[in-house]
Amino acid sequence: MGNNKNHSWLGLLLLGVFLSAGIIIATLVISKTVERVKTQNQRIQVKGFAERTITSDIASWSGQITTRSPELVTAYDNLQADLEKVLSYLQQQGIRKEDVSIPSVITTIQYKRTTQGMSTNIVEGYILVQRVNITSSNIEQVADIANKVTVLIKEGIEFDSFSPQYFYTKLDDMKIELLGEATKNAGMRAKQLAENSGSKVGSLKYASQGVFQITPVYSTQISDYGTYDTTTIKKSVKAVVTMEYSIQ
Repeated sequence: MGNNKNHSWLGLLLLGVFLSAGIIIATLVISKTVERVKTQNQRIQVKGFAERTITSDIASWSGQITTRSPELVTAYDNLQADLEKVLSYLQQQGIRKEDVSIPSVITTIQYKRTTQGMSTNIVEGYILVQRVNITSSNIEQVADIANKVTVLIKEGIEFDSFSPQYFYTKLDDMKIELLGEATKNAGMRAKQLAENSGSKVGSLKYASQGVFQITPVYSTQISDYGTYDTTTIKKSVKAVVTMEYSIQ
């Protein structure tokens, strides 16, 4: 009986040892598997940047003539006379006829008001507005006109000159080039960061294009929706991409 008890106790002890060893081995296997999975799933995310300075190749400008008179016909005749003077001035400054557009006249009726400031249905007069638009590739010429055209006020013309706008017509082609440069820049950044940590860059896992920022040169303004500055002749075009690579 004593021997049987000893054998049973010894068997249980050996079983416990085997089970413990199995658990340790299993734990090591699982740990190594997790470690390998973590290594395989390691990624690095970087942003690529590209920037160019451009010079606008199209300018757009608008001026506005206003005439006022109690009589509609008189207001219109005065408007036409002032328009001829403006067009003559633009021609003298070298502006081509084909670069000028004349939209429809805007007419506003003025009604008399009572002493209490209430509007009536009695016509007091008319206000006529005529816009003059210029679109030209001669950037400097348009900028000069915008600054000098108000000299016509000396001739009795009620004239307003608006700020010119400047555009770059080849922007779509440049955007494609900038995206390529930004992508290359992101790859270089990822490679440098990976090498610094003793790793290598693997395959591309994710890529995202950011919005373009077209700003005055040296400007730091940005927008989540992108910006397009039209107030300056020289501009800076910035492109940003986000790239994610696997790490080996």
